[in-house]
Amino acid sequence: MSDTVDVVVIGTGPGGEALAQSCAEAGLEVLAVERHLVGGECPYYACIPTKAMVRAADTVAEARRAGELAGRVEVAPAWGPVARRVSSVTAGWDDAAAVERLSAAGVRVVHGTGRLDGPARVRATPADGSGDLGVTVRRGVVLCPGTRPAVPPVEGLAETPYWTNRDVVRATELPGSLAVLGGGPIGAELSQVLARFGVRVTVLQRGERLLPRDEPEASALLADALGRDGVEVRTGVEVTRVTHDGGFTIELADGTALSTDGLLVATGRTPNLDDLGLESVGLDPADVRVDDRMRLADGLWLVGDAAGQGAYTHLSMRQAEVARRDLLGEDPGRVAGHAVPHVTFTDPEVAGVGLTEQAARDAGVPVATGSAGLGSRGFLHRTDDEPDGLVKVVADTDRGVLVGATVVGPYAGEVLGALALAVHAELPLEALDGWITAFPTFHRAIPDALADLG
Repeated sequence: MSDTVDVVVIGTGPGGEALAQSCAEAGLEVLAVERHLVGGECPYYACIPTKAMVRAADTVAEARRAGELAGRVEVAPAWGPVARRVSSVTAGWDDAAAVERLSAAGVRVVHGTGRLDGPARVRATPADGSGDLGVTVRRGVVLCPGTRPAVPPVEGLAETPYWTNRDVVRATELPGSLAVLGGGPIGAELSQVLARFGVRVTVLQRGERLLPRDEPEASALLADALGRDGVEVRTGVEVTRVTHDGGFTIELADGTALSTDGLLVATGRTPNLDDLGLESVGLDPADVRVDDRMRLADGLWLVGDAAGQGAYTHLSMRQAEVARRDLLGEDPGRVAGHAVPHVTFTDPEVAGVGLTEQAARDAGVPVATGSAGLGSRGFLHRTDDEPDGLVKVVADTDRGVLVGATVVGPYAGEVLGALALAVHAELPLEALDGWITAFPTFHRAIPDALADLG
């Protein structure tokens, strides 16, 4: 490859990887620079390994439910098979197959760091020490740098051997007890998984509820579910100091302290925008904004979690498609930001799309809401001591369309699909009137929630 190429991709998370491959397949000369593993967080530390863990934990829970639903079952959870499966699905945290895929498409892959070096210029520093590459770019640069775990500025925390999600997925043994800082999707999923394998888990959430970006009703149902798995959920608490001496001591603002064997920090993510050379093209890393074509500037695109539109693989892939089309001079289409679905893979799952009721009201939308339980299928699926699930819809009464929806229950992410389509396409509510859904499915709850709109 010469020192002049068509496209440079810095960071190969799902969006960056897909864009690099598709541009190469379109006949462009592409250089991809990756600091860690080609594929990014999703296949090695997030979506794929954690869902393997969730699947294992759900199997344990289902076996325990059999005592009420199907007969006597003895359950002896063991983490060893889970750790082996996680290592398998991540290929032992080896990106050789992903690199081979890109290479076969014609992409040159460099493991190392990449930085902007002025307009249409990139400096790549290979990790093998082979010397910097100064590259001139004909068409453009696409940034897909991803995010890293955000660590709160708690006294003493940085000096302790705390875990992040990256450490959990690599764990071959589990602690007897664990504190989890943060009650968002990562903290909620991992708390339940580890509790089902015998870890005594305490969630410490600074806010007043779990999953603060979802509906309050969803937060309450999830807190109940975690409690039934033995997770202690403490909300409205502030950690002031952390020390470690064989175990962790976590001091709280109310003067109490918690002692645990392990500590997981799950307090959000920080965009990796601070070492990309954005200043060399006149951009402030602390204030980057993309347009509707995912452009930061002429010849410069930003896709993925760091773009600030949501930290979801499916969103990154759509952003990359829009950026690729724009880069190739095609109609880029759009990123439908009003209808991005998300799922927290707890048991029950919590899925949402669009605006919550409060977010809609804050935006000045004239709101009507409707809610329903999961009906006959929910009753048949759950045990007697488990609460019903939820479908909640949020409508704009002026326009007569749905602007948001939430589902809590088994397979909520799948049930959400129909609602996500309705929000995306802005289907008139009249078009949904009389919608017939199969009985008895979880989807039957959707028309009930729509009817509750009144």
